[in-house]
Amino acid sequence: MKIFIYKTLFVFLCFFLIFHFTIGSKLKQLESKIENFQSKENIEVIKNKIRGELSNAIKKENYLSKEDAQLINEFVNKIKKEMSQ
Repeated sequence: MKIFIYKTLFVFLCFFLIFHFTIGSKLKQLESKIENFQSKENIEVIKNKIRGELSNAIKKENYLSKEDAQLINEFVNKIKKEMSQ
């Protein structure tokens, strides 16, 4: 009976260590990336980047190429047709 308990404890310890060194470390990395992304400094940096991109887009004369505009127009027309049914 003692040997069974020791073997069981050893197996659980091995599974715990394997989980900790593989999946656990990946989860910690992901958690730290999420915390970094949610920090106030990073949020301000992202907002500033979006503002810069919007100001660059406003300065452009044409946002889309003719082909892109035609595709979007066809897509919107198809959606309007489906909505009217």
